[in-house]
Amino acid sequence: MSVVPPAVEIVGLSKRFGDLQALDDFSLTLPPGAFHAILGENGAGKSTLVKCVMGYYHADAGRIVVDGEPRAIAGPRDAHALGFGLVYQHFTLVPSMTVAENLMLGTRDLPAVIRWDEARARIDGFQRRMPFRIEPDRLVSTLAAGEKQRLEIQKQLFRGCRVLILDEPTSVLTPEEADQILGVLREMTAERLLTVVMITHKLREVETFAREVTVLRAGRRVAGGRVGELSRADLVGAMVGGDAPTDAAARARREPGPVALELDGLTVLNDRGAAAVSEVSIVVRAGEIVGVAGVSGNGQRELVEALAGQRARESGEIRVAGTRYTPSRAALRARRVHVLPEEPLANACVRGMSVAENLAFRSYDEPRHTVAGVFLRRGALRAQARELIARYRIRTQGPDARLDTLSGGNVQRTVLARALSADAAVLVVQNPCAGLDIAATAETRVRLMAARNGGAAVLLLSEDLDELLEVADRIVVMFEGRLVYETARETADLSTIGHYMASV
Repeated sequence: MSVVPPAVEIVGLSKRFGDLQALDDFSLTLPPGAFHAILGENGAGKSTLVKCVMGYYHADAGRIVVDGEPRAIAGPRDAHALGFGLVYQHFTLVPSMTVAENLMLGTRDLPAVIRWDEARARIDGFQRRMPFRIEPDRLVSTLAAGEKQRLEIQKQLFRGCRVLILDEPTSVLTPEEADQILGVLREMTAERLLTVVMITHKLREVETFAREVTVLRAGRRVAGGRVGELSRADLVGAMVGGDAPTDAAARARREPGPVALELDGLTVLNDRGAAAVSEVSIVVRAGEIVGVAGVSGNGQRELVEALAGQRARESGEIRVAGTRYTPSRAALRARRVHVLPEEPLANACVRGMSVAENLAFRSYDEPRHTVAGVFLRRGALRAQARELIARYRIRTQGPDARLDTLSGGNVQRTVLARALSADAAVLVVQNPCAGLDIAATAETRVRLMAARNGGAAVLLLSEDLDELLEVADRIVVMFEGRLVYETARETADLSTIGHYMASV
């Protein structure tokens, strides 16, 4: 890789969707070898900016200048031809194919019939120039998360990318994997082999790896400059404006109460019939938060679905307050168990129903919401919804708006409102801050801590170690469906937890 990346200028880019000005006169200069971070809350315009640069959207105004020449980008192929590449938050690899096949699949000049002797020679030569190598014959399904992310980056570089856009690149990685990959990319930018634009919400990564940062709010650039010249408070304040996040959640000093939730040798199968959760035993006491750390795909989803009654147990027992517990809607309500799974729009909501109806899933048949136990009192449902919309700051046109008209972050707020507004004895939540902005994340953690301080037993499964270290009383690590490590919050070490997240 000896070609210097191009100089890129984004000049006055604007994009409107109906009444929403998603991007408003945005400009950015990227000299060759830049490592530039873009910060912003949900709806700030980050995704719109990336999609305009990559040709998925056509900007209403503005231009993109590459090496001093304005360029029209009609679609992703034009962006790739200019040397732009995008690595998404989630993997786009084909698991049943090898590393070499995935690399070839991403090329612009893929022939109808691949001459594999020539292709392998090309791949071998390419990988020798890379700071990290992945065995070409390995199946993608056998790669760890960090290896998959390296392959995603290699796939872009193999097709000739010189300006690499990373969309939340470390969301599925351990801290050690994230630092290794971003460190390598930082070195490549220092050698002027690559320009990197990183979209992230992790301020530590911005401070550690980026040289310059731009803050977007409401589609406009509101702050930016050299990373070392801007404090964390400056960045947060620019992102949220006057809506500054609350302080860290206040932890009440209290001894944990009696055992509220107990998993005893729980085994749960995945959709392929293999064990996703293997003989897991966890005890959560009243007034305690137990955090489960782990890279996505290590059995967390199946565990939560088993606790919610969405997936059958293969073996083992669940006990609530010492009594055997089989999840059902009636049992969830009787035992005051509240479950918030990940991707709530897929498995905790009905997208075609209203916000008010989704907020009332647990309570719609209570006397306060019915007439003679048969007919729904729509006014009562709307009144409850208005109160929760205001309390949890759900951005919606009103209680009667369809849930699928809300942004992902506001769907998350809706489900959080339903789970946290009631008097829960046991609260099971998975990635509760996914898709939320900084202020909403801080607020959600405060509410989780308030539930704990009020005596609820909280089982928190999260891929965000900062979140676990802030709110959990104990942390366990889940790897390949088993619990492999446990530590108290006071003695928790980030590198040790990261090691167990990656391997036993």
